[in-house]
Amino acid sequence: METATYIDQIKNHTLIMDGHFDLLMDVAIQRERGRRKVIETDYWPRFKQGGVNIIMAAIFIDSSFLPEMALRKALNQVSALFEEVQESPDKLMICKNSEDMLLAQKSGKIGFLLSLEGAEPIGTDLSLLRVFYELGVRNMGLVWSRRNAVGDGSHFSPIREGRKGGITSFGVQLIEEAEQLGMTIDVSHLNDEGFWDVIEISKKPIIASHSNARALLNTMRNLTDNQMKAIASKGGVIGINAVSIIVAAEDENSNLDQLINHLDYMVQLVGINHVGIGLDLCDDFFKYVSAEDLASMPRKPFDVINGHGNLGQLIKGFADRGYKTEDIEKVLGRNFLRIF
Repeated sequence: METATYIDQIKNHTLIMDGHFDLLMDVAIQRERGRRKVIETDYWPRFKQGGVNIIMAAIFIDSSFLPEMALRKALNQVSALFEEVQESPDKLMICKNSEDMLLAQKSGKIGFLLSLEGAEPIGTDLSLLRVFYELGVRNMGLVWSRRNAVGDGSHFSPIREGRKGGITSFGVQLIEEAEQLGMTIDVSHLNDEGFWDVIEISKKPIIASHSNARALLNTMRNLTDNQMKAIASKGGVIGINAVSIIVAAEDENSNLDQLINHLDYMVQLVGINHVGIGLDLCDDFFKYVSAEDLASMPRKPFDVINGHGNLGQLIKGFADRGYKTEDIEKVLGRNFLRIF
């Protein structure tokens, strides 16, 4: 079969889920400026070109809004998504479980599963967790790369700070309540101390929605071998991340082959059933990031995949490495589908 035909077959018949995308920040800002149908206009064509069915839509709060504005900004983003779905009901839908995801695929819609990227909107009020659950949040990213009431984040490069800690007492309550409600715990951006606390506290499969292998690039944002084995032992999934600063070192030219090296490494270490994609494509969003948050990154990130419309390149890369169709389908979405 010709390569182009094979790629089209995969895109047309496989459930493809990106486990991490920060589009809601952009959508909310664009809507505040008076635009409507932002996703249909700016994102839908790229999603369809790349064969994407499901987006794990991250609710990310820039540090410039913390702490006072965290809850309001999070609700603004959720509201923006609901309004977008109402404006484009033939193209978009909210997903809360695997059945919804399969329905989105069958109906040709793009499904969005909400995720908190850091517990800042909850503050220290555990009762707010149920509010976000009722709004559709099903993935609980405990921290971004900074400290909050739950625990400490893993910085992209070393910074001057005091002693790091693990999961706080409030964090323990939040993890237990989130799992009881039906939220998946996400350890991407969490520091090592907190990670091992989560392994002890959590009772259900956990994920690292957008992290790579530390053995291939030694940054705290990536996972050690033992951490990846621990996630797999709980039945969880790790999503490979296409942001250049956690794909390869600064003096290297991060590229698609190096990203797939992370996939190869993980598959050899924990098996094909525990790897997905959480591409974290963010070239479009850095215009919104504060100087404080940008300063924590060793260089301006750029994506080794040029947008969701070019996912065919990733599929070709998987096939060129010898992955069978069944295994490619697991990585592209089936493994994350199992979790939710």
